[in-house]
Amino acid sequence: MDPTLAGILGFVALFALLAARMPIGLAMLVTGAGGIAILNSPTAAMNVMGSFPFTYSAVYSLSVIPLFILMGNFAGVSGMGTDLFRAAYVWMGHRKGGLAAATILACAGFASLSGSSVASAATMGKVALPEMRRYRYDPGLATGTIAAGGTLGILIPPSTVLIVYGLLTEQSVGQLFLAGFLPGLLLTLLFVATIFLVSRLRPELAPAGERVPFTGRMQALGGTGALLAVVFIVIGGIYAGVFTTTEAAAVGAFLTFLHGLWTRRLTLSRFFTALLDTIKTTSMVFFILIGAHFFSPFLALTRIPSNISTWIGELAIPALAILLIILLIYLILGCFMEGFAMLVLTLPIVFPIITELGYDPIWFGIIIVLVVEMGLISPPVGMNVFVVKGVAPDVPLTSIFRGIFPFLGAMAVCVGLLIAFPDIALFLPETIMR
Repeated sequence: MDPTLAGILGFVALFALLAARMPIGLAMLVTGAGGIAILNSPTAAMNVMGSFPFTYSAVYSLSVIPLFILMGNFAGVSGMGTDLFRAAYVWMGHRKGGLAAATILACAGFASLSGSSVASAATMGKVALPEMRRYRYDPGLATGTIAAGGTLGILIPPSTVLIVYGLLTEQSVGQLFLAGFLPGLLLTLLFVATIFLVSRLRPELAPAGERVPFTGRMQALGGTGALLAVVFIVIGGIYAGVFTTTEAAAVGAFLTFLHGLWTRRLTLSRFFTALLDTIKTTSMVFFILIGAHFFSPFLALTRIPSNISTWIGELAIPALAILLIILLIYLILGCFMEGFAMLVLTLPIVFPIITELGYDPIWFGIIIVLVVEMGLISPPVGMNVFVVKGVAPDVPLTSIFRGIFPFLGAMAVCVGLLIAFPDIALFLPETIMR
């Protein structure tokens, strides 16, 4: 069979399996193995299926994923997210829109431990939403703030999505973490500015809360000491060369575990809950990665990625126009697909195009994560929206999406700034890891 035709039929089969609600990892595995059997031999496909899943799951470098996930789960059950929100609230809650801004800051802080947008949205939703309801915040703005703030979990390091991007494209995870820091800070500030702009234009949407005395503020700020210490040790240890990324993840998981024991919030039932959540999330991520490593060799045999890369390189249109088209496609896909699945499915095709155009792969990783973030809160299937809907079942989805639209504008501005000024993402990697 002609390799290109086989590739086209493979994509048709893949999307048919996805339409039949087969998990993305299994769908890629079945399609990839079938394609290898057709273009190479059934024996080659069976050999790969018999050995690769085990050998790939046993790779030491991949242990960074469950360790960072475990660190985030321990941080959630030990109350670090609650402490962080309380500190942000007492410092900013007395302003119009201050409670929503405090939620964004708390999401950013918790993101530095969780590495997951879903975990950040779920944790902050349980903590912040009751407070915003108590002060009669508009339901759309309140839920939209939580959904948007949760997206910071996959941009601010340590980010599981950046780890997966690094593994799939063979880029340095440490450089990706450094590259994500300033864009994450920029997006946080843009979210806060968006809230204050909305509350200035429509003050009734975000009433001011109570002013807390200075002593109370300092006491609440002291409650965040454990979180700040863990972040400093883990992230600082990576950048200083004290730990590898995997070692830093193990240290972070152990420190958050000790904090949970110290505060007595980590009960036996919560401990097993954290372990079970870690196993579920890790299994999902690994299954998708294993499926991708079956589908990618199949695509290589079809020569579709190289042919597309060559064809685009010969087009008489600017590289920026091609980049914008790629980002638009990602934005549309993000409305319907989960972020991990979208990356592993598309990067084998898109990444050669990006390198052919001469774009920095570290910079592109940050850009693509931002666009994936936009998909997490875009209608009709924004994953973070349904997480928040689970926390606030009485708020209609239309209200949640209405509250999200201003934040989508802020994210679009952030993407535009990163395209116009790539050094926002590249300054730290080029300065620290030269």
